[in-house]
Amino acid sequence: MKPSKYLAILPLAVIGALYGATPAMAIPFLGAAQSFSVLGAATVTNTGSTTLWGDLGVYPGTSITGMESVSLTGTVHQTDAVAQQAQLDSVTAYNSLAGQAVTSNLSGQDLGGLTLNPGVYFFSSAAQLTGTLTLDALNDPNALFIFQIGSALTTASNSVVSMLNGGANNGVYWQVGSSATLGTSTQFAGNIIADQSITLNTTASILCGRAIALHAAVTMDTNTVSNDCNTSGSGISDYGSVGFSGFGGSAGTDTGGGAGTGGGTSAVPEPGTLALLGLGLVGLGFTRRQSAETTKSLVA
Repeated sequence: MKPSKYLAILPLAVIGALYGATPAMAIPFLGAAQSFSVLGAATVTNTGSTTLWGDLGVYPGTSITGMESVSLTGTVHQTDAVAQQAQLDSVTAYNSLAGQAVTSNLSGQDLGGLTLNPGVYFFSSAAQLTGTLTLDALNDPNALFIFQIGSALTTASNSVVSMLNGGANNGVYWQVGSSATLGTSTQFAGNIIADQSITLNTTASILCGRAIALHAAVTMDTNTVSNDCNTSGSGISDYGSVGFSGFGGSAGTDTGGGAGTGGGTSAVPEPGTLALLGLGLVGLGFTRRQSAETTKSLVA
C-alpha cells in the first residue's frame, strides 16, 4: 500500500469543482503550473541549446543558469509569486495522483517492451524504461495513464514512450517519489512531477508535457520540453503531455489539453472524469517515442 502521508482523495470541494471538466479545463488540476514547461525548486540549470515551449520558473530557489542558450516562448518566473503558487499547485497535483487507487503493480519490471492500457500503475521503489513503452488508449477519449513511482524514474538512452489510439481527453502523468532522469536522446511523453530533482540528459525531449521538481533542481542539456504541442512540431496536443500524429495507429503525444489529430498539436487538458475523482488528465500520443515528504509546506 502507498504511504498514508499521501492524500487518498481530493477535498470534496475540489472534486466538485473538477468533476465533469472539459479538456479545455486544464487549470483546475495543475493550477498555476499549467503554463510552465519547466519548474524547479532549488535551481534550474541548462547547458547547450535548449528549447522550451511554455514558462520557465524556480521557487523557492533563486538561481537559473544557462539562460543565454535557452529559446523560450513563455515567461521566466524567478522566485516570484507565480512560481510560488505553481509549486503549491504542483504539490496538490502530486498528492492527488499518489492517492489514486492502483490497478496494476509493476514493481520490479522494466517498462521497456510493455504495452499498457489505461490505468494506475504502481512501483514500490524505482522504475526503469529501457527501449519502448507503448501506451494503448483503446480509442477511449477519456483514457488515463498514471504512474506512481516510489523512488526514482530512469530511462536508458534512446528510450521511447509511444502512444496509440488516443483521444482528446487522454492523460499521462508520472508521479515520482524521488528523482527522474531521462537518458540521452530519450523521447518521453507526459507530465513528470518529481518530489526531488529532474535531470534531462543530452537531447532528451518531453515533446508535450512538463518537468516539475518539487524540492530540488531541474537540470537540462540541449533539450526540448513543450507544454504546447500545437507549436512543438511533433503533432502533439498541448494540455500536459505529448501530442498525437493521428489517432488510428501511429500516434503522437499530448500534454496540454487534448490530443492533436492528423499531425496537429494542441494543449493538454487536465482532469475531467469520474475515474480520476474528477481529475481529467492530459492526452499523450507519441509515435517515436512514493518516498519523499511532499506534503511539507512550500510557502516561504
